[in-house]
Amino acid sequence: MAQKPALVVFLGDLGTTPVEHMVGAARRAATLDSIEAALSSAAFERAIIASDQAYQPGLPGLEVDLDDVPFHFGRRLASVIRRYNLASAVYLGGGSMPLLDSHGLKWIARALGTGRALTNNRFSSDLVAFPVREGVSEAIESVDRDNTLARALEEKAGLTVAELPRTLETQMDIDSPSDLAVLALTGEGGPRLRDYLRITRSSRVSPPEAGTYRGTVALDLDLSRYQCVLPLLTNREAQIVVAGRVGSHSWHYLERETACRVRLFVEERGLEAEGRAQDRTARSLLGFFIEAAGLARFFEVLPSLGDAAFIDTRVLLAHFRIDATREDRFLSDLGDWPEIQNPFLRDFTRLATEAAIPVLLGGHSLVSGGLMALNEHAWRERENSLPPEAAPPVRPE
Repeated sequence: MAQKPALVVFLGDLGTTPVEHMVGAARRAATLDSIEAALSSAAFERAIIASDQAYQPGLPGLEVDLDDVPFHFGRRLASVIRRYNLASAVYLGGGSMPLLDSHGLKWIARALGTGRALTNNRFSSDLVAFPVREGVSEAIESVDRDNTLARALEEKAGLTVAELPRTLETQMDIDSPSDLAVLALTGEGGPRLRDYLRITRSSRVSPPEAGTYRGTVALDLDLSRYQCVLPLLTNREAQIVVAGRVGSHSWHYLERETACRVRLFVEERGLEAEGRAQDRTARSLLGFFIEAAGLARFFEVLPSLGDAAFIDTRVLLAHFRIDATREDRFLSDLGDWPEIQNPFLRDFTRLATEAAIPVLLGGHSLVSGGLMALNEHAWRERENSLPPEAAPPVRPE
C-alpha cells in the first residue's frame, strides 16, 4: 500500500500592525481548521506547519517545524521534505482554500496515487499535491514564491500537473480583509474561523483564544457594501462591474450563475507569478483612464457602467508602480482611508467609499472565490426570503 502523503502548510507572520494581525489571526484559525479536516480524513500520514513563529496549536498529529533563518520559499519547502523524509506531500499556503473540507482533502490525497501532481491553479498555485521523486527537490529549491510551484514541478521536474475543478472551494482564499468580510457575511468556513469572525465582530474585543492566534485584535469589518451587492447578483435588470485578474473560470461562472449583467475588465492575470509587478511592466486600461481623466472623473463615470463594482486594486497599484505597504492595502480593502499613508491609495479609497454605488476593493480572491461566495449566498438569501409555498428562484441557464 502506498504511503500516505503529508500535509505541509506554510504559515508565516504577516506583520506587526493591527490590520495585519487581523488577517493573520484569521489565517491561523483557517489553517488549524484545514489541518484538523485533513487529519480527520485518515488520508494523511501527518501534518506539518512550517513557520517562523513558536506556538502550540494543540492538535494531535500536528508538528510545528520552526525556522528563523532568512526565508526562501523553495529552500524552506525542500528542507521540510528532506527533514521528514516525505515520499509525497500536499503543500497548502496558510489560509488558502478555507472552504475545502475533509472530503475534498481526502480526494486530493488519494489522487496522488496516480503519480501526477495536482494544483488549484497551474499559473498561481495555493495548493500543490505532488510525489517526491528524482528532480523534485531540485526544482522546488529554485522557486521563490508558492504561486509558481506547480509550474516548476511541471517544467523542471517533468511531473504531469492536473488542475482541480475551479469551484468555490478551490478558489476562495484569505489574502486580505475583503476576504474576511465575504466569509463573515456568508458564514462560510471551519469552526475556528467562524468563531473568530463571529466573536470579534459581535464583542468588539479579542476572542478568548487570542493567545493561540498571537496578537489578535478586534475586527472592523463594514459589511454594508457587501450586503448591498447581494440583491444585484440575482436581479436580471442589474449590472455589476468586475475589474482585475479575473480568470476564465470566473467569467464562465458569472455567465452561468448570476442573473445580472456583468461588465468585465480583465487585466494582468499572472501579475505576481510572472513578475510583472516586480519588474514594473504591468499595464491597466483603468489605470490609463485614471491618468487621463483623474480619480474624481473615474468615480463619476463608474456608476454609469454598473450598479456596483468589484475592483482588484493590486492591478492598479502595479500599473502606477506604487509599492504600497501591506498595511495600506489592507486598510484600503476595509475602506479605512484616513489611516492610509500612500496619497494615491488614500484618495482612491476615499472616493470609492463615497461613490454613488457600492464599490468593493480587494485582491485576486475578491474577483474570484469572493464573488462566487457572495453569489451563492445571494441566491440562498433570496430563496430564504420567499414564503414556504413559493417556488424556489430559478438561476439563469
